[in-house]
Amino acid sequence: MKVSGIQLDVMYNQPKENFEKVHSSINQLMEKEKPDVILLPEMWNVSFFPDELEGVADYEGTETRALLSRLAKEHAVNIVGGSVATKYDGHFYNTSYVYNREGQLVHTYHKVHLFSPANEHEKFKRGDHLGLVEMDGVKVGIATCYDLRFVEWIRLMALKGMEVLFVPAAWPHPRLQVWQTLLKARAIENQIYVVGVNTCGATDDLKFCGHSAVISPLGKVITELNESEETFTENLDLSKLKGIRKDIGVFKDRRPELYH
Repeated sequence: MKVSGIQLDVMYNQPKENFEKVHSSINQLMEKEKPDVILLPEMWNVSFFPDELEGVADYEGTETRALLSRLAKEHAVNIVGGSVATKYDGHFYNTSYVYNREGQLVHTYHKVHLFSPANEHEKFKRGDHLGLVEMDGVKVGIATCYDLRFVEWIRLMALKGMEVLFVPAAWPHPRLQVWQTLLKARAIENQIYVVGVNTCGATDDLKFCGHSAVISPLGKVITELNESEETFTENLDLSKLKGIRKDIGVFKDRRPELYH
């Protein structure tokens, strides 16, 4: 599986400009690379996150879904659409959309673990289902930013056959080392590839730390960006997973009857 990530400096509370940036970034990437999957960062339509979401959150994801569907079909590429601020039935959500190569919506994930230190839980409604979907015959998972800290949540997807975890984020300084450590930990403990795409740049209150990365199932950093707008493209050798899991039988040696 060939994966590309687009690390963006998202413009605060300016959805029109951010939609244009995502559109051009995907087109530019596809001119020079031919990935199987593209991953975008968290909250790329408005950044993380405006005090007033009314009028800037994407109503039922209409504009986001139209853009990602068109680009996925046009380029015959799977898109894990990071996440955007949306509004459904009077509630705001931090929403990820996944599109296949035909431009069909194959999964919608509302962020489950909302970042209470920033009062995200007061602005947004929590999701209630796993971000697990099949892509080109491979089971992949989505964990949005703060979701990454919740070991049980990621393990549930691994137990259901996840081979690649995609992590869109808006992760700020001074927690860069936490971001780097958790990406590696989730990869090692679940024996999966982890692909994390963060934002960069800053708002009045936050400076995002970038460092989007791809981590192997053994915790090796395959690639890691800096703190500016840039992209990566890497090949994930999924055939290695079987051997890694055979050598160290983490799943076989579990004792779930004691985990209460």
